[in-house]
Amino acid sequence: MTGSLDATPRLDHLVVLADTLGQGVAWCEATLGVTPGPGGEHPLFGTHNRLLSVAAAAFPLAYLEIIAINSEAASAGAAGATGRKRWFDMDDEALRRDVRQHGPRLIHWVARVPDADSACAALAVQGLDGGDVLRASRETPHGLLEWKIAVRPDGRRLMDGCLPTLIEWGAVHPATAMPASGLALSSFSLQHPQPDALRAALAAIGLPDVAVLKAKRPALHAVLQTPRGPVTLTS
Repeated sequence: MTGSLDATPRLDHLVVLADTLGQGVAWCEATLGVTPGPGGEHPLFGTHNRLLSVAAAAFPLAYLEIIAINSEAASAGAAGATGRKRWFDMDDEALRRDVRQHGPRLIHWVARVPDADSACAALAVQGLDGGDVLRASRETPHGLLEWKIAVRPDGRRLMDGCLPTLIEWGAVHPATAMPASGLALSSFSLQHPQPDALRAALAAIGLPDVAVLKAKRPALHAVLQTPRGPVTLTS
């Protein structure tokens, strides 16, 4: 773990979607050469995860989240149960089918901000609906984790997943309790057919230095240093 929680907006974590957590663990071991650490459950959305640190000097407290729908809580988070779709487009049938057939992949990223409500208001000025700021928490062996996160009722990722979901942590950040994993995030960049609009939105929430390139198709690129050498994850 590198760094300490501060008021500077930063990349908080990368989101890798798996069909099941078992599939996600196997992917992590085969692709990155390490076993992910424990995570937790998200009752509001019917999902659960495994986590591991990818922190580096340029990305303090950054971590990788492997997330999947929790089959034991399949109804939770479904639109019919709570009125909300699951976060990160996890109810999108095409996305779920792709991951089921081809394996886990990077789909999104989350940025931590000092004030999620203000950051959402800044996006609204850009004509972007970042969603409702929800309060969430879960117990861990190290105590209660509390956070606020902006999620649209339809669960949709903005700008094809290139614009991050916004999170505001409470007094404790989960990465402070994560052991070193042998992984480090060395670079992160975005591609999008509307790079100027994406840059403007990132600047509005305090992330003007994220690399954005113009491309026909939107994509996230993260390069991780691993025990097996550099590994590039792309959406």
